[in-house]
Amino acid sequence: MSVATEYHPRRMPGTLALFSGAAALTAALSTLYFALGGPVPLTNPGLGDLPYFLLIALHYLWGATMILVRPRLDRKRIRWFVVAADALAAYTLLLFLFAWIFALNANMDYVQRFVEAGGDLRLALDTRTERAIAALRFGPFLLVNALFSLLIRVRRSALVRATAPPAMIESSDPTAAYLRPFASWGLLLTLVSVLLSTLSFPSFVHLDGIGPLGFISLVPLLLAIRGSSYRRGLFLGVAYGTFTTLLVNFWLGTFSLVSLQISVLIFFCFYLLFMLPTLWFYRRIRVARFLVFPLAWTFFELARSSGFLGYPWALVGHSQYRVLPLIQLSTITGVWGVSFLVLLVNSALAELAVHLLVRRREPVREPVAGMPRTAVRPTQAPVATARVPLATAAALLLLVFAGGSLALGIGRTDSGGGDAAARTDARTVRIALIQQNSDPRKHDYDQTFEALRRLTDQSLVHNPDIVAWSETAFVPNIRRWGEENPRFNPFARLVHEFRAYQASIETWLLTGNDDYARVFDENNREIERHHFNAAVLFSDTGERTQTYHKIRLVPFTEHFPYEHIFPRIHQLLQDFDVYFWEPGEERVVFEHPLFRFSTPICFEDVFPNEVRQFVTAGAEVILNISNDYWSLTEVQAQQHFAAGMFRAVENRRPLVRSTASGLTAHVDEYGRVLATLPQYQEAYLIADVVIPGRLRTTIYTRFGDWFPVACLLALIGLTLFSAVPGRKARPRINSRREQSPQPADSGAAAPGPGLPVDPS
Repeated sequence: MSVATEYHPRRMPGTLALFSGAAALTAALSTLYFALGGPVPLTNPGLGDLPYFLLIALHYLWGATMILVRPRLDRKRIRWFVVAADALAAYTLLLFLFAWIFALNANMDYVQRFVEAGGDLRLALDTRTERAIAALRFGPFLLVNALFSLLIRVRRSALVRATAPPAMIESSDPTAAYLRPFASWGLLLTLVSVLLSTLSFPSFVHLDGIGPLGFISLVPLLLAIRGSSYRRGLFLGVAYGTFTTLLVNFWLGTFSLVSLQISVLIFFCFYLLFMLPTLWFYRRIRVARFLVFPLAWTFFELARSSGFLGYPWALVGHSQYRVLPLIQLSTITGVWGVSFLVLLVNSALAELAVHLLVRRREPVREPVAGMPRTAVRPTQAPVATARVPLATAAALLLLVFAGGSLALGIGRTDSGGGDAAARTDARTVRIALIQQNSDPRKHDYDQTFEALRRLTDQSLVHNPDIVAWSETAFVPNIRRWGEENPRFNPFARLVHEFRAYQASIETWLLTGNDDYARVFDENNREIERHHFNAAVLFSDTGERTQTYHKIRLVPFTEHFPYEHIFPRIHQLLQDFDVYFWEPGEERVVFEHPLFRFSTPICFEDVFPNEVRQFVTAGAEVILNISNDYWSLTEVQAQQHFAAGMFRAVENRRPLVRSTASGLTAHVDEYGRVLATLPQYQEAYLIADVVIPGRLRTTIYTRFGDWFPVACLLALIGLTLFSAVPGRKARPRINSRREQSPQPADSGAAAPGPGLPVDPS
């Protein structure tokens, strides 16, 4: 449908364009001064400074363009300037946040040692100074971008009001025209969604996370996308993913010197690949369109958790980790079902907002004489179409809460659930979890061992069946240095002291360690050694019984398998002090006289299918060992805990966590947190773990990640159903609009009554 009208372009006042251009040029000059000749100039600028100099160049170009084209800034051109302003503002904000977060490294001992050793890195002496430098270099740009984005939108709105509407753009969504103002402020709405999503997880604002925000966090983004073109929606979706990744994972800046940059770049690509097909589906599906984003996003979470680059951190469902009735759904669907439910509520609320807006703005029209009686009261149609999404989301939410509450009522903390036979045969294993509060990159190995020994001695008063130390708690390679003479090497001395101590306590002990395997040629000569991040189990007699090699290594910072394909990237990573391990191959189930357990190491416990395979191999208890000390923030450890505790519920297995600095905890098979230790303190936790006599296999344990695959199939099914000839859905509001009869001598057709103005 189109209505042909003519309008006279209104030019943007020259003063506004001149002011905007001058401000951009001034900001570029001032930041260039701070970068090259100011009080803290860049020394020996290199390739790493290219993004910053590109930012300066873009603002120079922006300022010059605004001054040169100001006489021709009519309504049609101003739309593209809005798009350019948003892109430039997003790029500026992204670089500023990188600089602000990366300043945390200035306070880290191992980073300072790297710099002193000649590492290619420039940092101030402390975080406060580094952040002041970041504010000087990016502050002028941020101010100019914010001011101009506001002014240009105000002027654009004035142009829209002052001119007749152009031809209406045909759209598969008749409500799209009403949402164009949301699209105009799309970047701001997207950043609101970024903030709400970040706060729904454990964050620097609230350590436990504000879970209820997860149910509304995506509503602003969905509204902005709903009123946008395909390309505009693509930009907003990718911007959301990029900024959310940066803010949720800010602590990655202290893991290694390249972790955060690589993660954000990868997730930029992930969200680009996700939004491309999702927006295509959204514009073609006519039936139950409100399901498109929940279905697609749920499958996307599985996709971004798979393969070498897999990283299932801060999934949508993780925001609800403290809502026990809700997360019981994980026993059937895995965490993916919880994510879907949260996404569904967001989508339903977005539909409600759309139709309330249409109801408010659409006037009531009476039938026009001489025309078919097709007009309805639009105040009624939007409410009717909003009922289905709301009813669907509410019904599923109530059903899940009821089922989860029932499961929690059946399960008991001190028993094997409601099964009488399981209660009769239940076993209790006492595990001492040691939290030594140290980082191998910061603290001396002897000091760490002394702390481990002191805390272990204190825990032995409680007669534990096994003592668990954290990931890499004891760093020197036990296998290697145990073969050396302790008189000639400090590592060999420390290993011999450890072996003697472990045998003396007469208790089983599990510790994280660096392990290796030697490769020999046909002449039995050693040609290579493969190093592993390992968990080693010692018996109560001091015998080394079993070793597990970590399978899921952190990409780029623990493992890079493409050395021969991308040798320059491999060398670049090593230049930034990255240490590589090899991935293990066997899912080891440790055998203790009282129970069988497996030890996913560090972030392995956030991978649902990885832990599931340990359980199917026979693990009765999940014993995670981690070292999160390096992050220097409780936020990272809390996020890790929130993601890992889902493994207990999914598989109905108790979970215990032994960490270097937190969060050391004991969680039962229903997700109830039974005990934790304060973070960043030396302490130990005695966990009496109840193991049912008859372990149950959940639907998730048996069938794995079936739910996201089902979501993809449902999405494809909706698309095919919408493509069936003759299957055109009834529009949400009238697509056939009555127009008042025009005089015979009238010129251009006037817009029909109630026709929305297209501000684009």
